[in-house]
Amino acid sequence: MAVVAVTATPLKLSLKNKLGGQLNAYVTGQDTAGDVVMLAPDGSWYHPDAGGSTSPVQINAANVTLPLTGDVTELTIPDFISAGRIWVAVGELQFFTLVEPSAVNPDDPSADVNWGFVELTNTEKSGIYANISFVDWVGLLLGMSLTLGSGEVQTVEGLAKNAVSSICNDMKTQAADGQPWDKMCVSDASDYTDYANKVWDQYTNQDLVFDTQNAGNTTCRANGDQLTCTNDNRAYARPTVGDIWGCNSGPFAMTQDDNDIHKAVVPRLCAAFQRSTLLLDGGDVQPSSAVGKDTYYKETPTNHYSRIVHNYLVGGRGYAFAYDDVNPDGENAAGVVSGPSPQELAITIGGA
Repeated sequence: MAVVAVTATPLKLSLKNKLGGQLNAYVTGQDTAGDVVMLAPDGSWYHPDAGGSTSPVQINAANVTLPLTGDVTELTIPDFISAGRIWVAVGELQFFTLVEPSAVNPDDPSADVNWGFVELTNTEKSGIYANISFVDWVGLLLGMSLTLGSGEVQTVEGLAKNAVSSICNDMKTQAADGQPWDKMCVSDASDYTDYANKVWDQYTNQDLVFDTQNAGNTTCRANGDQLTCTNDNRAYARPTVGDIWGCNSGPFAMTQDDNDIHKAVVPRLCAAFQRSTLLLDGGDVQPSSAVGKDTYYKETPTNHYSRIVHNYLVGGRGYAFAYDDVNPDGENAAGVVSGPSPQELAITIGGA
C-alpha cells in the first residue's frame, strides 16, 4: 500500500462535534484518475492496494483514521473527488480493499459501531453535490452547511436530537398495517401489485409525462406490460415491489447504452412509485408542483420508512431512498447542497 501526495483544488472540511467524546472521521472516494482513495492524516490521498489478493485485505487504520479532537476539527480534501463519502463514527470503522463498512450486514466488523456519512462528488466541470444519506439506515445524526465561492451558504440541518428513537417508535406503530415495518422487512411480494396495475390501467388511455428538466418532456403510454416513452431507447416493464424498493432492478436497471431520456425517466418513475404520486390529481406529470412534497406518501402502499424519516428531518430535507433527489423545480426534498467553486463543507455531528 502506498501514499501519494497531490496538490490541486482543495476543499476545506470543518467537523463540529456536538455529541461529545472521541469521534473518528474517514474520507473515501475516487480521484481524478478513477482510482479508489482514502484521505490520509497528513492530507494526502492514500491508495489502498490489495497486493494481488482476490480477497478483501484490511486497511491499516493508522493510515486512514482522522481523529476529531476538540469541538471543531478542520481537514482538507486535496483534490477533486467522485463517489465520495465522509464517514463519522463513535469508535473505529474497519475498511477493507473492495469492501466498505455496511450497516445492514450483521456480520460486518463495524456493524455495532454508531456511524453515519455524507455523500459528495466534487468535480472541476460540475462543482460539488453533497447530501446526507438515510437510504439504508439511520445512524449517527449529521447536518451540513456548504459555502460557495460566491459567498452563498446552503444549510441542511439533518435529523433532530432523539430522532432515532422516535423513528423506531413510529415504525412500530406503522406495523399496524400488516407489514413488518418495525423489522424493516416488507415480506409481501404483492405489496405494490394492485397499485402498479392501476397505474398501468390509467396510463393505457392517458399520457404520463416526465419532465426531464434538462432534455425536455417525454410522453409515455402503457401497452400490455410495457410503458413506452417518446425518444426513449427502450421501454419499461411493469415493476414488482422488489424493483420499486431497490430502484435498480427490472425496469429501473440502467445500462451504459441508455440515452439521456431513459436515464432521466428511471429515477422519476421509481420516485413516483416510492412516493405513491402516480394516481393523484396532477400525477400524470412527474415531477411537478401539483404532486410536490406535501402530497408524498399519502396513498397506500407507500414507503413509510421514507415518510417517517422525513418527518424528523429539520425542514423535512434528507435522502431517504435511492432517488429522493427527484424534485419539481424549486423543491429540495433530498437536502442536497450543490454549486460551483465550493470553499468549505461544514458537518455537524450530534443532531440539530
